[in-house]
Amino acid sequence: MHGIDFADNNDDSTVFRDVIMLALLGFVTIVILLLPHINPPTVAEATTDPPGNVLVEVRWPDEFDSDVDLWVQAPGDLPVGYSNTGGDVFNLLRDDLGHSKDVTNVNYEVAYSRGTPAGEYTVNLHLYRNNAGRFPIPVTVQVSLKNRKKGPPAKIALEQVEMRRIGEEQTIVRFALDDEGNLVPGSVHHLPRGLRTAR
Repeated sequence: MHGIDFADNNDDSTVFRDVIMLALLGFVTIVILLLPHINPPTVAEATTDPPGNVLVEVRWPDEFDSDVDLWVQAPGDLPVGYSNTGGDVFNLLRDDLGHSKDVTNVNYEVAYSRGTPAGEYTVNLHLYRNNAGRFPIPVTVQVSLKNRKKGPPAKIALEQVEMRRIGEEQTIVRFALDDEGNLVPGSVHHLPRGLRTAR
């Protein structure tokens, strides 16, 4: 009767176990090395200036079914309003029609500029429609200037006006910025200047 050589069998199982452990260790190492590449951390890039250097906001009572239109003009650019929503400098981002096609029931219009070219800026209001039939319509206009060198937006003007008839256009504020994008001292005034026909 031949005896069984347990030593050879034990050596085979040890080698098999070592190979499996090395394979598992190699797999874990690969996973650890790949983890940073599966979802790399995002790096914020601040290579361009944020949009919206000049911000013009218009607000009137939400219960008024009225279409008050914002018109703005930057130096050397065409007037921007409901019929021309984008120029070289300004964009009208929200053209509010009162209660028509409005799921928010908030009467609000807003325009932003891209940059601050030097020269005079004009902000006007125009009463296009008034289904509410109530006059006058109280309107609040706020103009802010964001200069990245000086932190948060600075208020240039906060005006409260009344629109009294359909077709009326009012100049709310005119102001000038210098080459550095700063408000020119003493440049804020309210002399009327039509924008809807100035094309």
